[in-house]
Amino acid sequence: MTITRVAGNGGLPMINVSNDHADAVISVYAGQVLSFTPKGAADVLFVSDKAYYAEGKAIKGGVPICWPWFGADPEGKGRPAHGFMRNRMWSDWETRENADGSTTVILGVESSPETLAIWPHAFRLAMEVTVGKTLQLALVTRNTGDAAFTITQAMHTYFAVGDIAQTTVTGLEGTQYLDKAADGNGATKQQGGAISIASEVDRVYLGVPAELAIVDGALNRTIRITSSGNKTAVVWNPWAKIAAGMADLQDDDYTRFVCVETTNAADDVVSIPAGAEFRLVAEYGV
Repeated sequence: MTITRVAGNGGLPMINVSNDHADAVISVYAGQVLSFTPKGAADVLFVSDKAYYAEGKAIKGGVPICWPWFGADPEGKGRPAHGFMRNRMWSDWETRENADGSTTVILGVESSPETLAIWPHAFRLAMEVTVGKTLQLALVTRNTGDAAFTITQAMHTYFAVGDIAQTTVTGLEGTQYLDKAADGNGATKQQGGAISIASEVDRVYLGVPAELAIVDGALNRTIRITSSGNKTAVVWNPWAKIAAGMADLQDDDYTRFVCVETTNAADDVVSIPAGAEFRLVAEYGV
């Protein structure tokens, strides 16, 4: 096992992990996994070649963390969408080698006068990343204050695919979803078969199972997603028009990724009592 700490793109601190099972790149900025490559295989994650690497900007790709809210500011105060964790520096808390040959890296953030001015709750947030035969992620929120608070959150994961036209997402057949790309009026729809993507897709699936999969015909692989702590999942692809309007995406990048996000979104709101913690967990394997 080797762990190296380097200055990455934009001078941002990165942690490179290499062991017998896989290689990974983790950005300390944003607490964000940028790459997970099982030995002898292609990278599971997608990162845009035009991604920003600068403090105050979100990195387009990998596993951005949306916290302590997912989507628009829930209180309408003009705070940024998806919270304030994906564009700030985290701390490098711990690394360890595990008995099975995997490597765990723990990054974290604790509340400060700056965060309390944005969101008035005391917290300790950790991102536990275990690089092994699979990529295991745990987003752990501890309430260090004296009153309960509520959160929504997501691991907004960009999965690399060979060709979106040859890609399907399975496991959500028959599930109800909110179609945010269509109308956003709150009406739910029901998923028929596997999800295929041929236009903009922005859906919050409700009451989701613990196991989903991305079947990639072009790369001839299946990415399996297992999660816990969530009742919802988001499937997103911006498609051509929106991708072309994003300065940190190539115009055709939408053909090379699909976001399948492990979330507490919509009505899946988590209440964390004072002194308690909550774990949102996802595992990705090929």
